[in-house]
Amino acid sequence: MQPRDRDRLVLATVVFAVLFSQLLLYPGIGTLVETLGADASDSALTTTTLDAGMWFLVAEFAASVVFVGVWGIVSDVTGRRTPFIVLGALASAAGYAVLALVPTIGSISFEGVLLLRVVQGATIIGALSLTMTMLMDLEGGHGRNMGAAGIAIGLGAALGAPIGGQLTDVDPLAPLVVAAGLLVCVGGLVTTVSDKPSSGSRTARALLEGVRRRPTLSIPYAFGFVDRMTAGFFALTGTLYFQSTFEIDAGTTGLLLACFFAPFALLQYPMGMLSDRIGRTAPIVVGSICYGGGILAVGAAPTVPSAAVAMVAVGVLGSLVAPATMALVTDIADERERGIAMAGFNLAGSLGFLGGFLVGATVAGRYGFDLAFLVVGGLEIAIALVAIPAFVRLSIGHDNRVEAGDPDA
Repeated sequence: MQPRDRDRLVLATVVFAVLFSQLLLYPGIGTLVETLGADASDSALTTTTLDAGMWFLVAEFAASVVFVGVWGIVSDVTGRRTPFIVLGALASAAGYAVLALVPTIGSISFEGVLLLRVVQGATIIGALSLTMTMLMDLEGGHGRNMGAAGIAIGLGAALGAPIGGQLTDVDPLAPLVVAAGLLVCVGGLVTTVSDKPSSGSRTARALLEGVRRRPTLSIPYAFGFVDRMTAGFFALTGTLYFQSTFEIDAGTTGLLLACFFAPFALLQYPMGMLSDRIGRTAPIVVGSICYGGGILAVGAAPTVPSAAVAMVAVGVLGSLVAPATMALVTDIADERERGIAMAGFNLAGSLGFLGGFLVGATVAGRYGFDLAFLVVGGLEIAIALVAIPAFVRLSIGHDNRVEAGDPDA
């Protein structure tokens, strides 16, 4: 195995571990917040277990959105990645460990628990975003590198929730303990990868100005936003749609969602390699149009088997779009601005995921599931059609990777 292939494998493992640790908490969130004191609090934030669980998740999510750019700027200014990944991983591990000790300590209010989640969210996003930036820094094909990131993200999301559910059955605090241990391992594992400093450090102002001078970054950011919006849509609205329309239980719903997650995760690496060979335009533009059509097909499926087939198709098409979109960020960004560029992409994606929750739930609640599927699938198709002129201009510019593939492949 060549050194860069080994580094790619190690970094993908780190990305997997970070996502896996986050998803461990989700299945038992109701039991967890009660164990951490939500049921004994008279705060307006804990009126119901659902409210307490929502704020527990939002605290981490909001902090990640706010601080992801900070980590990217600091990394680019110093020209280093590894020390900040180690710092973020170990600080987040400490946050999980302290949360696991809250019932023992007994003097931390639920508001204090939420503050710990803010700190933890602010640190774990540094480990995730900068590890993805280190994958951007590797040679060997940007699509291949981002495909490795994509398969790690997909597998982390697909495996974290079911295993977290099993751990919760053992002990509500078990997911916190396992997450803390995993992140300590992340801090050690990432030090085995060579940290190649960028050529010369720059000021934060220069970095932001450099990104501002590259408006074409708005293209992958926009696609990242809409793609994550569809994921958020399926996570909440799609789940409720399947259960209410087909009258299926949670287990069958999980299998339907797995029809999407399995191909979406497992095919990202080969699809990323494909985009290195044929360029980014076809996978992103054509893939997004077909992806949007697949979402509409899921909403129109009359039976569970046909919905499962449509979900598989959506997963395959999503795996075509996702790594090419992340690779396009690498193609466009200056080598010295990759940290802040990837931070911007993760910020857009996080906002898109939140938008998927809000748009899907709002439209479905007021106008029905049919219109909700039409809106989300239509947005995916619309952004691809609107972006065609931008891709034409980009492909005839100085950087031919958009059209001809990555020369490093």
